[in-house]
Formats: sequence, C-alpha cells, structure tokens
Amino acid sequence: MANIEKPNIFQRIKRWFKETGGELRKVSWPTREEAIALTRIVLIAMVIMSAILGVLDFIFARLVGLLVNI
Repeated sequence: MANIEKPNIFQRIKRWFKETGGELRKVSWPTREEAIALTRIVLIAMVIMSAILGVLDFIFARLVGLLVNI
C-alpha cells in the first residue's frame, strides 16, 4: 500500500483559495442593470413582507392581550 501524506494546514488553505478562485471565474455575474433591477425587487419584497409581518404581529398581540385580560 502506498504511503500518502496528508497535506498540512497551509497546503490545504492554499488549495482552498486556488479552487475558490477557479470557481469564481466560472460564475456568470449580472450586469449593472440586472443587479440594480434585482436589488429593487428584493427591497420591494422586504417592504411588503415587513408590512405583512407588522400587521400580523399587531393582530396577534391584540388577541393575546384580549386573552390575558379575561
């Protein structure tokens, strides 16, 4: 059986950075316009979800308040 040495921590870190850089070169990055449009969509979705959760929190807080005061 061949004696295969385990790479030390520095070799493993170096390999990780090298492989990560290779993967990042394969990524299809969005254009500036696409990034702005997607950011706008995320911000709108956040505002809508925040409003919905705020209303639900208010309703449940009132319901719990009514149950506690009985």
